[in-house]
Amino acid sequence: MYAPERQREIVQRAIRDGRVEVAALAEHFGVTTETVRRDLTRLERQGQVRRVHGGALPIERLGFELDYEERMAVHRAEKERIGVAAVDLLPEEGTVLIDAGTTTARLVRAFPPDRELVVTTNSLPLAQSLVTRPNITVLMPGGRLRPRTLAQVDVWTQRVLAELHVDIAFIATNGISTEHGLTTPDVAEAEIKRAMIRAGSRVVLLADSSKVGQRHFIRFGDVEQVDVMITDTGLDDRAATEFRALGVELLLV
Repeated sequence: MYAPERQREIVQRAIRDGRVEVAALAEHFGVTTETVRRDLTRLERQGQVRRVHGGALPIERLGFELDYEERMAVHRAEKERIGVAAVDLLPEEGTVLIDAGTTTARLVRAFPPDRELVVTTNSLPLAQSLVTRPNITVLMPGGRLRPRTLAQVDVWTQRVLAELHVDIAFIATNGISTEHGLTTPDVAEAEIKRAMIRAGSRVVLLADSSKVGQRHFIRFGDVEQVDVMITDTGLDDRAATEFRALGVELLLV
């Protein structure tokens, strides 16, 4: 295995598992611990991991973005809990906007069968899942389908979203912090997320705690624009205090 291939797998493992250990990586790849440390040093310089004692933690940045199926496997349990908790915020009837994402996908899987809802989503997988439900009217805005995330983006999508006003918008993000706001690696997806935030009477952010403190290429919103954030109990107390100080209602699951 060449070094770039090994380094890509290291980042994938870090994101999937939350961290990587030098000794375990050396054994897995059949290389020395010094080789692994050099890999981690290079990845840290690229902004893809943060070195810690004995290993590294993941930092998703521009230039490295997992595809949809890979992201579905990351922090699976936390995302499941977040999606189930988000169901309680659905109206009995009305209009809902759902952002593309693997955490929002868990919300869709947990949708109750008895709600009369009009759901607009720019996600092909989410629309396919919802269209089989008899009480749900599914609308898609159209636009270019982005292969990596299976999300509709660009001008056509923006035009439709600009005309919407929905009861609640469920938003996903790649990173969130009080300093840098809501961020994502892709410019086109950032524009769609901005439009979704503007369209929602109430904005609910679904994000596992690994997203907190991460910063990506494009800022698409401020923390103050979020009414409710549903995340897991891995959120540290300091971040929780900062979010609440900005008026965000936190639901920890």
